Amino acid sequence: MLATNLRETDLYVPIKQFLEGQGYSVKSEIGSADVVAVRDDAEPVIVELKTGFSLSLFHQAIDRQSLTDAVYIAVPRVTGRPFSKSMRNNKALCRRLGLGLITVRLKDGHVEVQTDPAPYKPRQSKPKKARLLREFAKRVGDPNTGGATRRGLMTAYRQDALRCVKTLYENGPAKGSQVAKKTNVEKATRLMADNHYGWFERVKFGVYTLSPKGLDAVSEYSSEIKNIV
Repeated sequence: MLATNLRETDLYVPIKQFLEGQGYSVKSEIGSADVVAVRDDAEPVIVELKTGFSLSLFHQAIDRQSLTDAVYIAVPRVTGRPFSKSMRNNKALCRRLGLGLITVRLKDGHVEVQTDPAPYKPRQSKPKKARLLREFAKRVGDPNTGGATRRGLMTAYRQDALRCVKTLYENGPAKGSQVAKKTNVEKATRLMADNHYGWFERVKFGVYTLSPKGLDAVSEYSSEIKNIV
């Protein structure tokens, strides 16, 4: 994500002033490094400048880690939701790579250190792992192809919905409790009420039938219905 009408050199003066304010001696274009800062016997600091996040920026920064552990990337700070999302993602990437991240607000030269270089310590999420394994266990067969787009994937939830579709198609309108019993989908009533795919219609309280989209799903997912039930 590149900022327009900017140059990497626009970042240099604010970065230089920021580091000098912390007692560093700062020089530019030393060897392959954009910015090098030295203070007494401390680890030298290297900052790579870019007008926006890019793969080449991370490649350059990783290469500089052969020279020092204190490697930062610096980009202009701009406004807008796309940049905010990009910041979150790239800040996380910097942490994983052991890089620091600096942003520069060019209208007033404000420099902000978003994260400092540090060894990455992965922290696993037990709830996310539980959801992953639960989905794996509930899904029947392997109906998807690895690398496919997320849209239209055959999830365990979709398989449960198709079980409900099959039951209504074969038996006509039915109470949610009846569908749950025939399909072994414990939350069949809630699933049909939420109607995430638009396949169901409520005939009266607690009783559901197939919508026109549900009838289309019978033919569209005929092979999947055959395999999951």
